[in-house]
Parts: sequence; structure tokens; C-alpha cells
Amino acid sequence: MRILAIVPFLNEARVLPRFLESVAAQTRPPDRLLLVDDGSTDGSDAIAADFAARHPFAVALRRPPRPPRRDRLATADELKAFLWALERHDEDWDVVAKLDGDLELTPRTIAELERRLDGDPQLGMAGSYLSEEVETGGARARLQIHAGHVHGATKFYRRRCWEEIAPFPTIIGWDTMDEIKAQMLGWRTQSFEMPEGDPLHLRPRASYDGVARGLRRSGAGAYALGAHPLHVLLFSLRHASGPAGVAGVLHYLVGWSGAGLRRAPRADADVRAHIRRDELRRIRRRAMLLVSPR
Repeated sequence: MRILAIVPFLNEARVLPRFLESVAAQTRPPDRLLLVDDGSTDGSDAIAADFAARHPFAVALRRPPRPPRRDRLATADELKAFLWALERHDEDWDVVAKLDGDLELTPRTIAELERRLDGDPQLGMAGSYLSEEVETGGARARLQIHAGHVHGATKFYRRRCWEEIAPFPTIIGWDTMDEIKAQMLGWRTQSFEMPEGDPLHLRPRASYDGVARGLRRSGAGAYALGAHPLHVLLFSLRHASGPAGVAGVLHYLVGWSGAGLRRAPRADADVRAHIRRDELRRIRRRAMLLVSPR
């Protein structure tokens, strides 16, 4: 199984060396690693080029300069950089992985995900659970997702699955749209525990360019996916216990409602309908658990 890994990054000089060290320490490195600089101004491109010069499986690429964007994640620029690199890769591959440059992989991350894909022909997309440090003392907490969701930071696509779901909109929320399309076509998507524990996400989730902007971005993503208003409300309340407190709830709802008011791009209608049905099913199931006698 030939694995092509693509890593789009922008101004990650603080964390990129740690990520690259974890790639070099893999018991099963990727057959080809494309390090895609998306316009860095902090020397990240030089870090990637130095790594590529010392590791034959790695290639450093730079995208053509573009005008700066207010929020590159809201316009899925990291996905566009991934697609740009994939279109220019002319070697054969069986699995393509999108990895973020702000991770520290555990040594058998790639080997374990290859094992999972190799052992299950219906597994179209796989990834690992991720943890973040919650205290300066080194305590870690897992980012909570359901097992069928795969973090955008560790997406491993089987080639046939990728060819069936692509293209999909390069907009916010893409990293849920892709797996919903895969599931609708009969593929399984799943996150797995890694043998040495979770890879580490090196910055708090949704904090790129600030927590407040990240929360508004998440709310806009809920609109793009067609989330049911009841689910939006219930999910927003979870942010009250986060770093922004009650303001986090408001930022999330402002992001959702603002995207609706400006009629931001959305997922295809069939994907939105599928997401709403699944959200309502999960809400009903949890409600039944709350009211059922113990």
C-alpha cells in the first residue's frame, strides 16, 4: 500500500519542527511526503526545505503568492493547497493523507492507520483521535468526537473512496462533507486509538487567529453543513465551559446566524438533509436516555 501524505501549512515555524520530527520517527514513514507552503512569512518554508533535503521521501513545495485573506480557514485554503499539491503529483498511490503541521504524531500513527485500511476494504476514510495539553504540567485531554468523524488534521483516504467523493465544495465544513458523502456511498469512516496514545494537537482547537474567531468560524461551519437549529443551540451551549465562557456561546451563534444572513456557500442539499436526520436521531436518543427510568 503506497501512502502519499500532503501537509499544507502557513506560518507554522513554532510547531512545524516538532511535527517533522514526529514524521521522521514513524516506524512506517509515508512513501512520499509533500510539504506545501501556502505563503508563509515566518521562515516555515525554509524549515520544510531543510527537512526535505535530509529525507529522500519528502518534497518541499511553495504555492504561488496570493493576496492575504482575512481568515484562510473560513475559505478552506488548507484544502485548496492540499488539492493543488495532489493535482501535481504524478506518482501512483493507494492512500492519500492530509496532515496538519501543528501535530505531534505518535511513532506508529501511519503504520496503524495503514493496518486499519488494509484490514477493512469498506473503510474509505480513517484517522486518529487527537489530544491537547490542558495544563502547563503536561496533562492531556482527548478532543471529543464521535467515532465516525475523522479530524481534518489526520485524514487518510482510500483511493477509490477519494475518487468517488471528489470533488466536494472547498468551503468551511469540508472535513465533514467529505465523510458524509463517503457514508452515503456505503463507505465506513472512522477514527481510531493509536498504540502509543493519541497524537498531540499542538494548539487549542479552533484557536487559529484567536479563540473568538475560531468559534465564529465553527458556527459558520454549522450553517454550511445545514445543521438543524435545535442542534446548533444545544451544541453552542457546550462552549460555555470552554476558554471563552458564556461569550463562546454567543460567538458560535453569531458565526452561524451571520453566515445565514450573508447566504454563505453550503453543502449539497442531500448532504445537508443527511446531516439533519442524523442530528435529530442523536438528539432523540439522548433525550430518551435522560427520561427513561434507571
